[in-house]
Amino acid sequence: MQLKKIDILEAKLVLQTGLHIGAGDSEIHIGGIDNSVIKHPVSGEPYIPGSSLKGKIRSLLEWKSGAVQEAPLGKKEYDSAKDEEQTAIKQILQLFGISGDTQSEDFQKEIGHTRVSFWDCALNKDYAERLRSDNLPFTEAKSENRINRIAGTAEHPRQTERVPAGAEFDFKLTIKQFDNDGEDLLKTLLKGLKLLELDSLGGSGSRGYGKVAFEALTLNGEDISADFDQTQPFAK
Repeated sequence: MQLKKIDILEAKLVLQTGLHIGAGDSEIHIGGIDNSVIKHPVSGEPYIPGSSLKGKIRSLLEWKSGAVQEAPLGKKEYDSAKDEEQTAIKQILQLFGISGDTQSEDFQKEIGHTRVSFWDCALNKDYAERLRSDNLPFTEAKSENRINRIAGTAEHPRQTERVPAGAEFDFKLTIKQFDNDGEDLLKTLLKGLKLLELDSLGGSGSRGYGKVAFEALTLNGEDISADFDQTQPFAK
């Protein structure tokens, strides 16, 4: 297996609704927000971890394959699958990698090295500068509560921090291409991005959080937005 090239996929990731990717706070401050978003330790600006994008896109592709289970797919699921499902599992493993404890050297050679590397997405510099010049905050506090079904009253008010709709992030990933790789891997990856647009990123997706869109998508600097717009993840 020989590495032939590394492609670069870039886009502007725009929030259509508020996004919450938790910071994992270890303490709650009196009068403060209960659930803060993850921020860069130096700039204090919110960002989207590459691990969040990779995990969500892989999960969506595993659901689409029909072989999803509690743990990430691996050799066992690949061996027991057939036809289209086995092909789908193989592409997922080639793109996102196999578990480090997979013992079979033959299987490791068949799947090869993990192809995709997701980068952390920082706030777009122009967007961040506009907020600073207008003296606007990078995040918002979303108030929520629970409805008492019998009394019809609101209970347990809380505030969740979100990155507001309209925020722009710089999205970037790289794709390793080995000598026997075909175009199907890139097509599968684009289907994963489209699935993410149709679903949600981060927490509380069922309550309207985390709707995202990829704009100005390029592959090695070439605009592929038109092809991406026509991507149908459920087409046969």
